[in-house]
Amino acid sequence: MDRSDTVKRRRRAFQRERELVKLLWKKGFACMRAPASGSKAKRTVYPDIVAIWKGKVFVFEVKTSERKRTIYVPKHQVDKLKEFATRAGGRAFIAVKIIGVNMSWRFIPIEKLLHTSSGNYKITEELLEQGLELSDLLREAGMVKDITSYW
Repeated sequence: MDRSDTVKRRRRAFQRERELVKLLWKKGFACMRAPASGSKAKRTVYPDIVAIWKGKVFVFEVKTSERKRTIYVPKHQVDKLKEFATRAGGRAFIAVKIIGVNMSWRFIPIEKLLHTSSGNYKITEELLEQGLELSDLLREAGMVKDITSYW
């Protein structure tokens, strides 16, 4: 892969991160894309996105794919996400957008990630299908009440 392909891939990834920030903002979260996300700074512990609603903190590592497939997540990314979430008192997710399929964003709690034999993590197609949708995330934040709360 040459440098121009890498630049294009990163630009598309940043575009998806900004897309998710706009979506979460429209739903009521205070949110931002971390300025160092995607950088080569190995010592930073920034997630791609931080979203907050009334003191509830959600942090996201964003992954995209052109098609449904198993998505691999490096251990160091999950470790950084866990560390940030722990320090912030929040929840950590891998946010996944499949570009070539009519599928909404999916949010996989990091505790549900599957381990690989190499020590990294993966999200299978099945796990992706079971992931939280935006409405589930809003409910978890307390922004939308479950119908059973009215009984």
